[in-house]
Amino acid sequence: MGVFVFLPLVLPLSAWPVARLAEVRLHPRTATRLLTAVAVVMAVCSTLCLALLMVVGTAQLPGNPLPDGWSDPEVRAAVPYDEVAGRAAIPALCVVAAACARTLWRHRRVTRRARRALAALPGPTVAVLPDSTPYAYALPGGRGRIVVTTALLAGLAPAERRALFAHERAHLAARHHRHLLAAHLAARANPFLRPLRTAVVYAAERWADEEAARAVGDRRAVARAIGKAALLSRGTPAPTLAALAATGPVPRRVAALLGPAPVARTWPSAFTSVGLAAWGAAAGALLSAMSSANSAVTLFRILRAATPL
Repeated sequence: MGVFVFLPLVLPLSAWPVARLAEVRLHPRTATRLLTAVAVVMAVCSTLCLALLMVVGTAQLPGNPLPDGWSDPEVRAAVPYDEVAGRAAIPALCVVAAACARTLWRHRRVTRRARRALAALPGPTVAVLPDSTPYAYALPGGRGRIVVTTALLAGLAPAERRALFAHERAHLAARHHRHLLAAHLAARANPFLRPLRTAVVYAAERWADEEAARAVGDRRAVARAIGKAALLSRGTPAPTLAALAATGPVPRRVAALLGPAPVARTWPSAFTSVGLAAWGAAAGALLSAMSSANSAVTLFRILRAATPL
């Protein structure tokens, strides 16, 4: 395996350029899907890398239940700096597992608590809360539900209310919560993927902004709705699903809506800066996957040969 076993841990750095360029150069729909896919692939590969290193490290511990042959010098020679890397991978993988489990548990708890709290309210798709705190969010599950308070509705004009509901419906229709959750889990698995998580959050909001602008036919109304909602809101009551992901930089979203609509394209040209960054991120994800697969197969063969019959 050699040093290639460590590649999936650092290859997420190759995705940083596309994370920044995709926010401003790609259509939000394309950026959300591309960045989520790259983040998930790289997170899975880096976790597999830690698991492989943990096998080598665990086999070195006295009293471990693994076969004695797994701690032979031939097995340890497959991993550079096996003693340090193998033992360091054990707590690292435990931290990754705990962080991902906590994120999943929090997401499930918040969603279930929100559904129970709204179960008695009328309206299958929209729940209007008589609350003095202005906020709104999209609650996934089933057909989904839009939650908004009377305080926020009172501060918006009729056209801005339509834009607000169109924005939240776009979140539900495209199931943006799945992209956001995947990006959060990826960032928990590898801290180098945090820029991609931030970019996915922003791209998902921009995607919903563009869908709302297309639905209401007025980009300026959507921009005003976003700006007013940001000024009126003082934070959502904790915990809610809205607290799980930020809404992205509001001034940049407003500025984007005041400009022309982005051109939808499935993949950027390789002869542009964003195209080079996208191809670089894709190549990094592919190299990470190939390195992880090669390391897993190699270690499996080595451990199989070292296991007594």
